[in-house]
Amino acid sequence: MLFPLPKGEGQGEGERVVRTPPHALMESRPFYLLKSGPGHYAFNMALDEALLHAAPRLGRPVLRFYSWTEPAASFGYFQKYGEIEQMTPLRPLVRRPTGGGLVPHDADWTYSLVIPPSYDWYSLRATDSYRRVHEWIQTAFARLALATELAPARSKSLSGQCFQGHERYDVLWRGQKIAGAAQRRTRDGLLIQGSVQPRRLAQTRADWQQAMCDEASSSLGAQWVAFEPDAPLAERTHALAQQKYSQASYNQMR
Repeated sequence: MLFPLPKGEGQGEGERVVRTPPHALMESRPFYLLKSGPGHYAFNMALDEALLHAAPRLGRPVLRFYSWTEPAASFGYFQKYGEIEQMTPLRPLVRRPTGGGLVPHDADWTYSLVIPPSYDWYSLRATDSYRRVHEWIQTAFARLALATELAPARSKSLSGQCFQGHERYDVLWRGQKIAGAAQRRTRDGLLIQGSVQPRRLAQTRADWQQAMCDEASSSLGAQWVAFEPDAPLAERTHALAQQKYSQASYNQMR
């Protein structure tokens, strides 16, 4: 089950996962879908953080698909800039609001997922949340006749780089990692930022995005509602982009 129902609507509490039978998923449930297209590196990180802050007000999960206006790389909130800049020739470098390692954004399919606190996904342990989002990606690829698997264990070959080696529950194709993610949980909600590195896949970005939506519709009866940021969300995004994510003082703070 991709999206647990809100607490009090048929799901258990805490980390207990309740598998809802298919016949119980007939009722459509609205979820927000935001296809924001190519964005400046600071804007991309700012909008994800702004969506996390707005999660209680929005009250529904938000799935965002986006790309980058120029080749760039993002790195985890806790990583050291001096080490990161030695790992990749890609510029600019931007510090994510989530953890994880260095991720190249020169040809990837980037997404984010925001879960409000009223949904049980928010209450899952980080490892369970990580597995769930990658199960979703795996089943979406299966719809496109691409066989992938979830990594059964960690295999790290180069420290600090997200797509060198893999973590448990990363999505693998022919033994190589093609999808990873990072998370941040606050009182406002849960933010998952993820990347698919298509490598030599025959599938297209558009095919994969549609398969992601179709899989959620099939598994949950999700009714996707096109989402456009309102004025408060747009204003917060602009402020974060200008005052935080475009600033060396933030990106190089450690």
